[in-house]
Amino acid sequence: MTKSTTVTDQAFDILIIGSGAAGLTLALRAADFAQVAVLSKGDLNQGATFYAQGGIATVLDAEDSIASHVEDTLTAGVGLCDRDTVEYMLENSAETITWLIQQGVPFTTNAGAGKSRERTATDPCDLSSLHLTQEGGHSHRRIIHATDATGKAVFETLQARAQAHPNIHLIEACTAVDLVIQPTSQGNRRICVGSYVLNQRSNNIELIKSRFVVLATGGASKAYLYTTNPDGASGDGIAMAWRAGCRIGNMEFNQFHPTCLFHPHAKSFLITEALRGEGAKLELPDGSHFMAKFDARAELAPRDIVARAIDHEMKRLGCDCVFLNISHRSEQFLKTHFPTIYSRCLEFGIDITRQRIPVVPAAHYTCGGIVVNRRGETDIGNLYAIGETSFTGLHGANRMASNSLLECFVVAFGAARDIESKIEGAPFADHIAPWDASRVTDSDDEILISHNWDELRRCMWDFVGIVRNDTRLHRAQRRIELLQQEIQQYYREHRVSNDLLELRNLVLVAELIITSALQRKESRGLHFNLDYPQMDAVATNTILSPGKTSLKARASLYYSEVP
Repeated sequence: MTKSTTVTDQAFDILIIGSGAAGLTLALRAADFAQVAVLSKGDLNQGATFYAQGGIATVLDAEDSIASHVEDTLTAGVGLCDRDTVEYMLENSAETITWLIQQGVPFTTNAGAGKSRERTATDPCDLSSLHLTQEGGHSHRRIIHATDATGKAVFETLQARAQAHPNIHLIEACTAVDLVIQPTSQGNRRICVGSYVLNQRSNNIELIKSRFVVLATGGASKAYLYTTNPDGASGDGIAMAWRAGCRIGNMEFNQFHPTCLFHPHAKSFLITEALRGEGAKLELPDGSHFMAKFDARAELAPRDIVARAIDHEMKRLGCDCVFLNISHRSEQFLKTHFPTIYSRCLEFGIDITRQRIPVVPAAHYTCGGIVVNRRGETDIGNLYAIGETSFTGLHGANRMASNSLLECFVVAFGAARDIESKIEGAPFADHIAPWDASRVTDSDDEILISHNWDELRRCMWDFVGIVRNDTRLHRAQRRIELLQQEIQQYYREHRVSNDLLELRNLVLVAELIITSALQRKESRGLHFNLDYPQMDAVATNTILSPGKTSLKARASLYYSEVP
């Protein structure tokens, strides 16, 4: 039950677009000094946070150290992580974990490994009691978790807290169309003063005024045919920020999770990396192991290496999948440590205590995004971006497992402090023109949207996937350009829908990915180009700037056409 179901003519101190871990954390941190709206384009639990299985990386073991975590992160990022940012994120991890425990997140403890203990805000925060697991790229056990459904536990706890707070307004079934940007008297400085929003219940475009706007919309893995992400991961924040004039960074680095369940009826079900941390082995159809041929760390190599190894073996053998085998562990161990995976696989006739799990790589995480600082500030005044939609410099060329949720919390904390320091001097905009829908009509040909959606995702999977070359990238670029022209014409002439808005955003993000990939003349981390298999001696980020970057599509697609 939400506390607000209509947005017409409303104004809030802070508008948060996106209702996952990052957005809810910022809402809770800011609600004591501001009226906060949290916008969700579907049900609140449709974000990626709800489906995250693994956990949150933080140093709690006496044999571990922040320095070790930093070095592991830098190694996984293959030279593109910003060391200062990495150190800042990891040094601030304990503060955020303590806060999550105070909120009541039921993390698994050593006393009941395989179980999650309910907590209240008055419980002591004994971090040493938390059970730790290990994932690829990590040299120590440092992943705290709530069995194998950490994201669900975090989300449900934060959502309950947000629903109970009188200053937080949760708004469902509303899709942001574009940001409202206005000039200021301070030279060329521009600020964000709100957003136009499609109310899916009324099918009207409405206006939300806000002193601060925060993009927490998640990633863009829905650009690919096969993904572990829910349907809403359509790059909305990245596209809106680009149209508003923000820089975008490192969009060529799309992480493909190595192990997504391969089954015709198992849509987007991830098999957590923690299974490999507990001894699961990757096998070919004949039962032979292969990871040691690709990396000395074998199954615990970083995700980019494991995904490319699986991709290579599938193409070499012409097989549809490989297999993950953890059946050598006891039935009791698997049922208590991985209850979600055990029960979900059993629904498809796979008993992981006795059988191998068929798996394939799938698009999982967008390592690039909107360029921000460690407080989440973008190039536009009063506009912030946090979570997967942002580019902080933490992940580099390859995100290390379980660093992403940590980034959500740390940057949300910083953004809340920054907004609090500025809120007294940030007035509401005096006048914003209403949305003009007088020149559009209802569509009688919705097939164009579904066809172009399918064509876009297949094009990205076939030509801009795990292994690339320039021929494939140029081929994709030409096809995306044609799709953009069709989609933009459709957008100009017809009333918008949620599907149309997502498609409009995805086709823009797809071009940003392709443009970034073509600019990188090397192979590094998640970007592997057969034409440039070597890695450059000097690592550089790929930063695209609106108005300066030459893109194929018509400029009108990128800059908001709202009044």
